[in-house]
Amino acid sequence: MLVSEILAIKGKVLYTIAPNKSLGEAVAVMTEQDVGSLVVFDHGTMTGILTFREVLTGVNSGGARWAEMPVAEVMKREPLTADGSMEMDELRKLMVDHHQRYLPVMEGTTLMGVVSFHDVAKAVLEEQSFENRMLKNYIRNWPAESDEA
Repeated sequence: MLVSEILAIKGKVLYTIAPNKSLGEAVAVMTEQDVGSLVVFDHGTMTGILTFREVLTGVNSGGARWAEMPVAEVMKREPLTADGSMEMDELRKLMVDHHQRYLPVMEGTTLMGVVSFHDVAKAVLEEQSFENRMLKNYIRNWPAESDEA
């Protein structure tokens, strides 16, 4: 399965934020939209990603003023990205090796979406379920041996 197929299953809704917005605003968007990441865009260019990991780092380092901190202070700059033509196994290895739960999917300089480890797990389950149904159907329709011996 390709990354582009995972995006097709998940949908391509994108949640973004500007680097000059506050961490409090980012948390409000993440909570309202029930997402674990926001892609940070500045003048049409991806400059980073903000995940709950960076939010927690900001809360820890910002103390009582964490909500006022600009996203740019805590975002992950130049995040790893995936390509739509990447195989799911390669994507999983990249995510595990680099301890990344969210990866932006890029086509050149265009953001196509974000895949999460949850999206990958869901795609694996759907793929296995499909293969399981196909195998059961194959076995069920296996020709019976004849008694001509």
